[in-house]
Amino acid sequence: MLKIKNISTFYGRIQALRNVSLHIQSGEVVSLIGANGAGKTTLLNTISGILTPGSGEIVFEEQSLKSLSPERIVRLGISQAPEGRQIFAHHTVLENLELGAYLRSRRKDREQRAQDLERICQLFPVLDERKNQFAGTLSGGEQQMLAIGRALMARPKLLLLDEPSMGLAPKLVREIFENIFRLRKEGTTILLVEQNARAALAISDRAYVLENGRLVLQGDARELINDPEVRRAYLGKDYREVWE
Repeated sequence: MLKIKNISTFYGRIQALRNVSLHIQSGEVVSLIGANGAGKTTLLNTISGILTPGSGEIVFEEQSLKSLSPERIVRLGISQAPEGRQIFAHHTVLENLELGAYLRSRRKDREQRAQDLERICQLFPVLDERKNQFAGTLSGGEQQMLAIGRALMARPKLLLLDEPSMGLAPKLVREIFENIFRLRKEGTTILLVEQNARAALAISDRAYVLENGRLVLQGDARELINDPEVRRAYLGKDYREVWE
């Protein structure tokens, strides 16, 4: 579904990504793990068209994304739930979700949008309960659910999730990952950026490890769970699996 070949991305003269190559098959959940500043968010923003790569190629379903606007990339089927949620605080929960379907505003899409809204409210029941509440008054966990729901309203073929567990209490982290696991079982293709490597690897098919803008390791998620270097650097001594 997605092929990235030798992508290098810069902030001015500072190189954030160095010849990164990866791929994602339809229906997979692929995790990208690494420390703060490794370049994970930069890679997602490069895929989304928010950042323009200095070199390399990104191909989605055999179509190059080079020079395409973020709007065009969303239309093609890539949607991102960004780091920090970035919800519209002074709009209601329902308005935030409807904005996720902004590019599907034609009359013939109305029935589909209603179906998608119902599905998201089933996935995150609290959003249905609070749909007329201003988004800025939600808890951190509820805002994260809203950010994911808003991204899903675009009906993405590929969902990009950037640090969905950041700043959440352990109970809410588990709830978020249970919902990601449900999306996986439904066949949603996901690229997951996550510092909680334990949870990310437990629900992923494959994973890549990014350090200082370079991919240093890749493989089956279950194999990486047992890799001594990955366990030392990202899982800690108290590692235990969180999903069967």
